[in-house]
Amino acid sequence: APGADAARILTRQPPECFRRPTDPERAYSAELGRAAFRTPLLLGGQAARAGVACETCHRNGRTNPDFDFPGLSGAPGTADVTSSLFSSHRGDGVDNPKPIPDLGGPKSALKIDQDPASPALETFIHGLVTQEFDGAEPPPAVLKGLADYVRSMDPAACAEKREEYVGLAMQMADSQRAVSAAVQALDRQDQGAAVLMILAARSEVGLMAERYAGRRLAQERRWIQLADLKLSRAAGMARARDFAVAAKSLRAWRFDSLNLERRLRTHERFSLYQAANLAVR
Repeated sequence: APGADAARILTRQPPECFRRPTDPERAYSAELGRAAFRTPLLLGGQAARAGVACETCHRNGRTNPDFDFPGLSGAPGTADVTSSLFSSHRGDGVDNPKPIPDLGGPKSALKIDQDPASPALETFIHGLVTQEFDGAEPPPAVLKGLADYVRSMDPAACAEKREEYVGLAMQMADSQRAVSAAVQALDRQDQGAAVLMILAARSEVGLMAERYAGRRLAQERRWIQLADLKLSRAAGMARARDFAVAAKSLRAWRFDSLNLERRLRTHERFSLYQAANLAVR
């Protein structure tokens, strides 16, 4: 919003109230949902072109009081979910932005039933993706994962934290988690989920490249671009149904990413992860 502290907004975010399920299958499902939640490629269309993901409104699974999208917001922190800007299905021609709910807040404050025995949450999320944003049909495992991710949000999981630093370590971890989910999807021969997870990892890598801007960090950007190229190749393998080869490639990428993070960390102080560098710009 006009007058907002952009440097703070770009380097701090609310804590994620995610409690990882103890059941391995539900934990895998929630990880699928977590990665999909963070990539604009889930929504597709205008949203993807604008870089809008579920997390754009629900930052780190929470709310976003600083959200201010022209033509979609009223006051900061609101969005019109029936705008024709993103949807040919739900556009009603009425400017009626609503406050963005906190998915990590009390369950009683949310309007959709989150009981795992009920399909209400999956149905609601399906409508958001395919109608509110005109996105493609999500892979079944990803749709279930999105619901399981939301169900796994628990206010008690973040009660002691006020905010989190948005830095290299956070975005690298998000890319690594998406790759790990992709490997599990490949092991299950779930092509749709695997490809979307790899694309989610590429989204995170792209965000890292944006932060390593300027001539001084050209070498670091080349390293990031190489990591992205390897993910692109793995996505091609998954699309060709070379699941075992793709999984092997991603396991290698996961290992190599630890070294990449060490190298990038050396010059992180010069990157746009630092509020002082953002303020200068």
